[in-house]
Amino acid sequence: MLNRTAIAFPLVLAGLMALLTFWIYQTVEEQGNEHANHNRHDPDYIMENFVTTQTDVTGKLRYILAANKMMHYPDDDTTALEQPKFTQFATDKPYTKIKGKSANVSPDGEEIEIIDDVVVVREAFGEKGEMTVLTDKLTVFPNEELAKTDQPVVIKQAPKTVIHATGMIYDKKKKTMHLLNRVKAHYERPKSRN
Repeated sequence: MLNRTAIAFPLVLAGLMALLTFWIYQTVEEQGNEHANHNRHDPDYIMENFVTTQTDVTGKLRYILAANKMMHYPDDDTTALEQPKFTQFATDKPYTKIKGKSANVSPDGEEIEIIDDVVVVREAFGEKGEMTVLTDKLTVFPNEELAKTDQPVVIKQAPKTVIHATGMIYDKKKKTMHLLNRVKAHYERPKSRN
């Protein structure tokens, strides 16, 4: 009888150790999968033909943001846009249209980074002709009416002004454009209308 107990006890102990090892492995594996899924950058919702508008306190239209596709990511609360189009309006100021291949919107919506083949068009107004800005990346701050880039820009203003620069800050409120580096300009005075 003693020999059977002496043999059975190590076998039972080995079996319990195997069960404990299996249980620990399963617990760690499940927690690892939960952690891995939590860190994934997958959208929680997708919208096609997305359009959002913002108005001021009086109900006047401030801007329209549209895109062919919008994807929201819950892990960092960001939004990605495909083929974004941003149009900003202001009282007694020309409207501005911006488009690109893609964009990223910050969690608070205060910053929109438009990327690849960015085209900015400010309509003509008063004596000033239409202005077009071309660049690869532009960060827009809609509520501040501000746009900036550290990338090369080409600025064309009717009738025949062309400016090349690296880096730009466009402040629509102040009606100023600050060019940062390597500025080269070609300017032709508009012909008088006599």
